[in-house]
Amino acid sequence: MLRKKLWRTMLLYKAQFISMTIMIMLGIGVFVGFNMEWVAIEDNTRTFYDETHFADYRLMWEKSFTSEQLEKVKNISGVSDAGRFAALTADVNGRKGDSLSLAITENKNISDFIVMEGEQYDENSSDGIWLSQIYAENNDISIGDKLSLSWNNTDISGTVKGLVKSSEYLICVRDETQLMPDFGAHGFAYISPEMYENKVSGEYYPQIHILSDMDKREISQKVDEALEETMLVVPKDDVISYAGPAGESDEGKTMGLIIPVLFLLIAFLTMVTTMHRIAAKEKTQIGTLKALGFKDRRILRHYTFYALFIGALGSALGIGFGFLLCWYIMNPNGAMGTYFDMPYWRLSMPLFCYAVIGGIIILLTIIGFLSVKKMLRGTAADALRPYSPKKMKAMFIERFGFFHKLPFGIRWNMRDIVRHKSRTAMSILGILGCVVIVVAVLGMKDTLDSFLDLYYDKAINYESRIYLSDDADISSREDLVRRYDGDSSRSISVQIDDEAVSLDIYDVHKDMVKLIDDDGKDFSIDDSGAYICRRIADSYDLDKGDEITVSPYGTDDNITMKISGIIRSTTKSIVITRSQSEKLGLPYIPDSVYTDLSKEEIPTDDAIKSVQSKSKLMESFDSFMEILYTMIFMFIGGGIILGIVVLYNLGIMSYTERYREMATLKVLGFKDKKIRNLLVSQNFWVSVFGIIIGMPLGYAVLYYLMKALAPEYELIVNVNLLTYVIGAAVTFAVTLAVGFMVSNKNKRIDMVEALKGTE
Repeated sequence: MLRKKLWRTMLLYKAQFISMTIMIMLGIGVFVGFNMEWVAIEDNTRTFYDETHFADYRLMWEKSFTSEQLEKVKNISGVSDAGRFAALTADVNGRKGDSLSLAITENKNISDFIVMEGEQYDENSSDGIWLSQIYAENNDISIGDKLSLSWNNTDISGTVKGLVKSSEYLICVRDETQLMPDFGAHGFAYISPEMYENKVSGEYYPQIHILSDMDKREISQKVDEALEETMLVVPKDDVISYAGPAGESDEGKTMGLIIPVLFLLIAFLTMVTTMHRIAAKEKTQIGTLKALGFKDRRILRHYTFYALFIGALGSALGIGFGFLLCWYIMNPNGAMGTYFDMPYWRLSMPLFCYAVIGGIIILLTIIGFLSVKKMLRGTAADALRPYSPKKMKAMFIERFGFFHKLPFGIRWNMRDIVRHKSRTAMSILGILGCVVIVVAVLGMKDTLDSFLDLYYDKAINYESRIYLSDDADISSREDLVRRYDGDSSRSISVQIDDEAVSLDIYDVHKDMVKLIDDDGKDFSIDDSGAYICRRIADSYDLDKGDEITVSPYGTDDNITMKISGIIRSTTKSIVITRSQSEKLGLPYIPDSVYTDLSKEEIPTDDAIKSVQSKSKLMESFDSFMEILYTMIFMFIGGGIILGIVVLYNLGIMSYTERYREMATLKVLGFKDKKIRNLLVSQNFWVSVFGIIIGMPLGYAVLYYLMKALAPEYELIVNVNLLTYVIGAAVTFAVTLAVGFMVSNKNKRIDMVEALKGTE
């Protein structure tokens, strides 16, 4: 008997059961999806790093490390292994605008790679090139093809022997100014030390890669003592191919904490409210079962099963949705596939997710248990009496005469809102969730659009950046600056305490490079002092007027500068002018030239190492924005579903609770249209209140997300007026649509049944 009643009751309250199941599915799905994402990133990259022996530290130098210096580093206590390494940016001949990061490692046990197709790596090969697999696929290059590269006007030609993936280039960008990889225009390749030394006519290894468990302070001290010089030691945490995945993992943890909590919180509250209303509606049925001799324990078990079933079904669907969501992000052709180049894309749900899901199902079951237990109190006769809402006292505002002069609809809705506080609170929460999601994700787009406008439309006024060769003499460098009628700069690696930052020196006369101040306005650099980025200011509690002391690597000098302002920068840097650097005793040797000419108009030159075009930078940002738009549509869709499910569920509950009241209104002569307007107007009031609260809350969530997810870009949070308008419009559209759907049920009210039901 109870088994038949089980399915009949679920069919009767199908709208409530479906809405609760969807809410739990969304909450569990987002929770599982984002947590699977960051766990997959950590597990797959860790395997990749281990198999390719990713270096723990990198010694960087402007000169070439000698074999004797390498041996001194290897003999340091605590160093497991070390090897010389070179990374060059070479142009691909015959492919306009294409470039490769050309890597050479003397020790194949450090910064190695995995051969996906073709021959295994031969460190004695005289013409073999082991090329990035994804670059080869994007350019129709096959094993056995000839490839010609150009670096410093030196031709490096060879045969593609294998297609590879390397953890050193897990995120393969040309330089730090590129936000996203462009696998079709820039890749990487490995050649043997023998081929390298033959082609470039000598040894040039400006890096030593080290495997060690020591912390940075300890290894820096030991390296300086061993080499008798202050060296730049870069930990793997500062390498983009390690820091990028770690940042994505942290972002996944943050998203897995914030968004699912919002969905699950609303799901729990919806379950509490809905189960209470269902139990109240079923009070007469519960009394009938008691009168027929069913024990309280059995009745309780019967109704508790509804909550258990909803929790289990919603969780099962949520796990499937979570896998789908994670796969959409974490696959070679998905969002992360445009950022990571790695061989492994394995997905698995972390163990703690099982524990959390089990706890959620238990909690939902307890909610159902407590909702029904209250209705079982007393005798069968008590239970057979229909549920009657608690009596309400007159509102405070009713004491004033003007209240009774208000239109009937306003008075009726105000009393109903106060009478059903929990339902009203849940409606507001559903609207809040919708508004917060829409404002936050559209605000993310506004913020990044503003970022692009500031940095790449106002701060970058050049068409091409010319990188000068390391071996070019000062006269050749200055000749290039004059020839291309451009501005120039030099970057020096310096340390603040034990942290490595860039000291950027600019010689600007053509306004091709501008800075962005802390308020998001562009300005031209002047000689008033040093400008530090926001991250340095926050890390060391510095402000305008303070002093900062740095030490250039390779020297024991300490340089103190007065801070003239705080800037927003994509790199952790300090900026000064050429005249300032000369006053500080730093010789100005330009390493970059900024010009109005396009890359195609700049001929090869012995003093030019490579040329970067602004258009290529913008293309990488376009790729990033395409991914962002996809995520925005997903989140907005989730927000709309959240609003529809919650409001429709509560609307059906409201309709059930006020069934007799609406029947009374119909008997008194109210037309269906008038009753519908009463219900819709109440939704409108609640929506306005939810939107007023939700908009600043959406901004606060956006601010937190930008600081937590992208601190390296020093973004200025910006939300356009149109975003608020869209957020309000979407929310109003959802609430009004749901209101009309529910209110149309008035036409099916049986007045006789409703008014005689409590007799």
